[in-house]
Amino acid sequence: MAVLVVGSVALDSVETPFGSVTEVLGGSATYFSLAASFFTSVFVVGVVGKDFSSRHLKLLKSKKIDIDGLEMVEGKTFRWRGRYGYDLNDAETLETRLNVFSHFDPQLPPKYRKTEYVFLANIDPDVQLKVLDQVAGPKLVVLDTMNFWISSKRESLRKVLERVDVVVINEAEARQFAMEANLVTAAKKIQALGPRVLIIKRGEYGVLAFTPRTVFSAPAYPLERIFDPTGAGDSFAGGLMGYLARTRNHREDGWRQAVVLGSVMASFAVEEFSLDRLKSLSHQDIRRRYREFKRLTNFADLRLNR
Repeated sequence: MAVLVVGSVALDSVETPFGSVTEVLGGSATYFSLAASFFTSVFVVGVVGKDFSSRHLKLLKSKKIDIDGLEMVEGKTFRWRGRYGYDLNDAETLETRLNVFSHFDPQLPPKYRKTEYVFLANIDPDVQLKVLDQVAGPKLVVLDTMNFWISSKRESLRKVLERVDVVVINEAEARQFAMEANLVTAAKKIQALGPRVLIIKRGEYGVLAFTPRTVFSAPAYPLERIFDPTGAGDSFAGGLMGYLARTRNHREDGWRQAVVLGSVMASFAVEEFSLDRLKSLSHQDIRRRYREFKRLTNFADLRLNR
């Protein structure tokens, strides 16, 4: 079962304590697509400029990612330049040039409109609403957003929340939107607006998933090296949705497996700059790390003698 992603395709320049890269392939839709492609077929809707390299298009096609919805227009591709210190949870944005992305008005190709699994990446909530108006009866809609939209377009974002099934945000954004310090209380307030599932990303501390019945906590994988955290959240969403679209298992066990696979994909994405690690990844690597995740949280029942 295919998954549809609508978001940014960008050229990133990134500095970390471990090196730097200039104008490498990035963007929310790109990271999501590569991660999801290990599990299912992917439809991408985005926009790039005429300066976008054909080698990037070839990479997407080589992963069997459908790019009929990736529009190429006159102008320059969206560019982001950022820097990370030793606290890799915080990115310092040095420059953002939206370029052609500033006029992004997604028009879904007819074959995309009946896609049952839809990921609305971190874009303007009004644009997300336009996308939802073009899809016919999706089975599962997942939303990503950020503090900027929470502050500047709160009412539009609220309207989107009423129409989605799942929200994926970080803990600061959950607190900001709900105006609650406690994450459990914040999650309940957001779920009351419409989403059945809320997934809170906590960086190096892992993930909290609030489903209708339970709360599930998954750890972050203890990596020896982290080169570039850019795109980790979108890689997480790609693994999560790719697995759900492939299995169509929306039971509690399915959500837990999907969250762990999302964490697996995010853990690989940060090991190298840009999408380099995802490009070289194998299914065997994914299965091995999934088993390692399972061992991280596996422990025996408690037995105490009276």
